[in-house]
Amino acid sequence: MTTPPDLEYRLPTNLKPKHYDLTVRTDLEKLKFDGFVEVTLEVNDETDTITFNTAELTLGSISITSPGNEPYIQPASALCIDKVAERATLKLPFVFSRGSTLHLNIAFEGDVNATRKGYFRSTHKRDGQTSYYAVTQFAPTAARSAFPCWDEPALKATFATTLISRPGTVNLNNMPSVSEVEFDPSIPASSKTDSWLADKLAGASDKWKITKFQTTPLMSTYIVAYANGYFTYLEGSYKSPLSGNVRPLRLYATEDLIDQAEFVMSVKERVLPLYEKVFDIEYPLPKLDTLVVSDFESGAMENWGLIMGSPRTLLVDPKTADVSSKKMVASVESHEIAHMWFGNITTTFWWDHLYLNEGFASLMGEVIILDKIFPEFKVHANFISRHLNNALNLDAKLSSHPIEVECPDANMINQIFDALSYSKAASVLRMLSDYVGEDKFLKGVSIYLKDHLYQNTVTDDLWKGIQAATNLDIPNLMNNWVQKMGFPVVTVTETSGGIHVRQDRFLESGPALPKDNETIWTIPLCLVTAGPDGKPVVDRSVVLDIREKTIPFDTSKPYKLNSGTVGVYRVLYTPERLAVIAKEAAKPQGSLFTFEDRIGLINDSPALAKAGLVQLSSTLTLIDNFRNETEFLVWSSISDCLGMIVSTWWEHENIVNHLNALRKEFFVPIVKRLGYEYSETEDVSVKELRTRAIMQAAEAGNEGVIEELRGRFDHFLKTGDSSRIPADLLNITYKIAGKYGGQAEWDLFASSYTQTTTATIKRASMVGLGAFQEDNYIEQTFGFMETRAKDQDLVYFFMALASNLKYRRYSTRKFKESFDSYFKRVETLFTLQYTIQIPLEVLTTKQDLEETAEFFKGKDTSKYDMTLQQTLDTISSKALWIKRSTDDLLGWFENRQSA
Repeated sequence: MTTPPDLEYRLPTNLKPKHYDLTVRTDLEKLKFDGFVEVTLEVNDETDTITFNTAELTLGSISITSPGNEPYIQPASALCIDKVAERATLKLPFVFSRGSTLHLNIAFEGDVNATRKGYFRSTHKRDGQTSYYAVTQFAPTAARSAFPCWDEPALKATFATTLISRPGTVNLNNMPSVSEVEFDPSIPASSKTDSWLADKLAGASDKWKITKFQTTPLMSTYIVAYANGYFTYLEGSYKSPLSGNVRPLRLYATEDLIDQAEFVMSVKERVLPLYEKVFDIEYPLPKLDTLVVSDFESGAMENWGLIMGSPRTLLVDPKTADVSSKKMVASVESHEIAHMWFGNITTTFWWDHLYLNEGFASLMGEVIILDKIFPEFKVHANFISRHLNNALNLDAKLSSHPIEVECPDANMINQIFDALSYSKAASVLRMLSDYVGEDKFLKGVSIYLKDHLYQNTVTDDLWKGIQAATNLDIPNLMNNWVQKMGFPVVTVTETSGGIHVRQDRFLESGPALPKDNETIWTIPLCLVTAGPDGKPVVDRSVVLDIREKTIPFDTSKPYKLNSGTVGVYRVLYTPERLAVIAKEAAKPQGSLFTFEDRIGLINDSPALAKAGLVQLSSTLTLIDNFRNETEFLVWSSISDCLGMIVSTWWEHENIVNHLNALRKEFFVPIVKRLGYEYSETEDVSVKELRTRAIMQAAEAGNEGVIEELRGRFDHFLKTGDSSRIPADLLNITYKIAGKYGGQAEWDLFASSYTQTTTATIKRASMVGLGAFQEDNYIEQTFGFMETRAKDQDLVYFFMALASNLKYRRYSTRKFKESFDSYFKRVETLFTLQYTIQIPLEVLTTKQDLEETAEFFKGKDTSKYDMTLQQTLDTISSKALWIKRSTDDLLGWFENRQSA
């Protein structure tokens, strides 16, 4: 019998860690760290071997003690190291009996590296010079590269951390410090840390300080965190609504960034008491810090008591505070705080249940809680395009994967941090919440958390909690949504006394073959119809849990499935019924349907057309109904829809010209109505609509809008005064300046990127550098990417270049030519999959598909094979769509011109 691959990767279960005493010394001058860890282990099964995780560390001597026995000391050479599995095994000459306790002490050292995982370095300017600080990023499997440990989420333990550092620096940890003293070698050692440091110094005159921290509750290694550097902080607090306790809150950053931290601190102060009320569980740690890390690449990380994240996701410069940045920062911080309960107190057993953490934090942090403090963000509607539609677009591929997916090794674990684990999972949970009622859903979540405090869980544990609150068979409702790949399309046909509905798996490449169409989902149809008074009545009890059924009701009145666009499925109506629904949805007042319904209709239509289930022309006819729309989020969906079509037919000049004319027809009147000036008192959605309209009009080539933006940028270029460029227009202004600019513009963007501490300016500079229309400037941009761009920013450069239609193929060729170099730079980053995907998914022909597949033959794709297959599927489906719909598109425009 062979051992299953996942068991080969997993640690043996003979031992379980109970407690870590961890001492780490950080030398920022030499960019080295060293220390020792003493792990208290409980023996589960009689054993003569000890196996733990370690990677990229130099290990020192090993000492094992147990009650009543002399210490057993071995050199590091006694370890059997498996570098692939990242494990070390020590064979003992004796046996530990079940139930016994032992203490394992190991010394270690390593580099404070630049890989952005484990214990790594970040940079900032201090007194005009480049300075370093050290931070951790352990999720999902990098704690082992900072100290020897049992690096699996189920192996929870308590941690008492001691950090040794240079005087003048700041040490941070999950917990508050209990003491901090400067080390005096003349005083007799009073602890193992003192003795260890005295031995290390051996008479040297270096000065060090020792910071000891409180012991944590039971926790997983991936949320252990510590940092050392020259940090400063803002301080706040909140009062627990459950106990009345006042907890300190801090936002740490380097001195050059701290003035941008007020907004995220205010978010933290406001959301924490709301989480306590919702979960009915007090935040369990004595403090909650957030640390801004310049070279943090994964957005943000929910380390317990010490959230870390990038300036892009945590800071808002008061001088360039655009709406989109505020929304992102609020969402990110609230998302990470949700993890303090859902993920940190109660943790998934293994990474195949990652979605339990991330899906829930996306729903809770970015929708349910955020809506309570920022109702003007309209987060429920925003969720549809930001999460639901993105998830459906990815899940419509044959190369998709279930939400709950096997993770046999680190390569697979890293690849599932995607739109399915986050966005689809959040969408499925949102659908469940809507079906059972949000109050009951959250009550079930509270039951789940209370039943598994400081424990590890699987999906069934969550279902049991919600079932206890609802008395519904939750596993029957939900299991196929999380255990099976894909999602359904519900086809609606009308009968004499109602509608006939049928479910099939939806695929972007066309109707699913029988072998791919076996799953039957339990689908809440959420049918909205007109009541006797003409007002909407939503029936949430109607469920499609078989292949097809007939639902009786009066179809002479308007109706629609998936009211509010909460369900994780698309709906296919007949053209005649869709026309009736669109007419009703477009009513300026008194419509039966909400603007969330309009968003759902617009998102469904091009996806159905791409799959060949409807004509693409019907999508253009549909959005033509909404030219008098007033809601920003509906216009956002319209612009995304048109942008998707342009991005598919980008090499068909005639069609692109038609689409740009349509975009100008839609958006220029909005620009004329709203103008270019922003007011603090105006509604958020007005600001966002103005921004989107100006962007669309400019990208479509409207001369008036382009001249206005160029004029504002030219004033900045000549005078250094940027006051005429509103923060919300920074990206599109820089893009247009680059598109029509020359060397002066290129130099300004390059200088801004390298010198600014403001994330919005850095992001706009990357957009500008990718927008030029002459070979020499694009060549300069690629040279800049190779020598001056930060590794974690490569993905944003490729995004900017992908939006430059003139240089798309050139960018793809350059990416392939330098693939090995780019891969090496992002190999360890969460952005690896997107850095692979973005330069390639713009391709649209069968030849592109064949050449791209051939390019990767012979390469080790194990770290991105899932992303690669999804990218190939995207190219294939675009080629099919172009073949299927080009004549239809041209026909629609010709008929419209002749009408």
